[in-house]
Amino acid sequence: MQQDMTTGEIMPVILRFTFPLFIGNIFQQLYSMADTIIVGRCLGAAALAAVGATSTVSFLLLGFAMGLSSGFAVLTAQRFGAKDEDGVRISVSNGILLTVILSALLTVLGLLVIPGLLVLMQTPADILADSTRYMLVICRGLAASMFYNLFSAFLRSVGNSRAPLFFLIFSSVTNIFLDLYFIVHLGTGVEGAALATVLSQGLSALLCLFYILMRVHVLVPSLRHWGFHREASVHQLRMGVPMALQFSITAFGTIVMQSAINLFGSAAVAAFTAAWRIQNILTQGMIAMGQTMAAFCGQNFGKKDFARIREGVATAVRLEAVYSIAAGLASVILLPVFMRLFFSAGTDLEALMPFAMTYTVECAVFFIPLSMIFIFRNAMQGCSYSFLPLMGGVVEMAARVLCALAGIRFHSYLLSAGCDGAAWFTAGLFTLFAYRYMMEQLDPAPRK
Repeated sequence: MQQDMTTGEIMPVILRFTFPLFIGNIFQQLYSMADTIIVGRCLGAAALAAVGATSTVSFLLLGFAMGLSSGFAVLTAQRFGAKDEDGVRISVSNGILLTVILSALLTVLGLLVIPGLLVLMQTPADILADSTRYMLVICRGLAASMFYNLFSAFLRSVGNSRAPLFFLIFSSVTNIFLDLYFIVHLGTGVEGAALATVLSQGLSALLCLFYILMRVHVLVPSLRHWGFHREASVHQLRMGVPMALQFSITAFGTIVMQSAINLFGSAAVAAFTAAWRIQNILTQGMIAMGQTMAAFCGQNFGKKDFARIREGVATAVRLEAVYSIAAGLASVILLPVFMRLFFSAGTDLEALMPFAMTYTVECAVFFIPLSMIFIFRNAMQGCSYSFLPLMGGVVEMAARVLCALAGIRFHSYLLSAGCDGAAWFTAGLFTLFAYRYMMEQLDPAPRK
């Protein structure tokens, strides 16, 4: 179902669009959660640490792909808001062709770089081989992830957040069964967990494609729309590349952070991995609101309704402040319960809990600035501002790297685990001022 976000009362429009995204994001995290829980309980803490040690590298690779896809869909949202259906279809065809080329290039690059990168990150020797095997499978299936994210972004750009939800629920359940089949029945180890993730994402991509062909005709190009269009290519690359670089810059900071965590051994890595997965689940409401702001601001930017953009962002900020407080409290209170999901009965949870609790508390304190990053960054991107969000990523990376280097220098887990909080606080302030600057440029008239 398409949704015109340029009309109607703002809060219901935002909530109606955000809720399916939130549920869908939760199920998307189940890809990783299923891998982590099944690996931890069936293969042991060492295998869990091996998968966990790749989380930042996965974020580097998959985040770059997601940034490209989201950037390509900004043009689609703007042309949909401007009621330019031919422009919508040209943006879709052009985005698909660009994704074919870039997914092939990124796959080759990843296969060449990943083994050396894991060594450079000082991945503990007892888990290095499993970590490498896991990531190589993920890399070979990069195209599945890119096309799923691309088709989902196209659907969101025309106001459809429900269809991706249903596909994600189906494929998440499939992922769990494939995890059990590959790991428990076939005994494929961590490679089986990676293969289950890739196959499930490929299934999501196919389901999105079939749905678009059957139901969302505004996103289906005809023969005359196919081919590379110079104007569309320039716009999509101008948005997609900075957004991808923004993810990569952030991922580089997390890689340095992971290197600092790795110094404390595989037990710390396993505990950090479990806590990080839990945090990812609880922050999905923030990510969903960011995705909503990209579509909302993109459509209203196409219509040149800047007052509505201001009001929509202000509404999102109020909603996310409440959500962030609730999520922060839940992450701390429920951590002992969640930790038991990841490890078998024989695991010494008392040895792992201090590592996990330290990271969780240091993150929860800064959930509000984290939610602001998602809102302001996506709002700017929806309005075709790509440089300021990229600089926000640079600020985030700098804070995370400096904190990680301090943790390494003083061999302090407290500092190493505080990298995310430091990054969110500094980047949250930067994106706030950057968003205000953008709105003064777009709509300098004094507000009543």
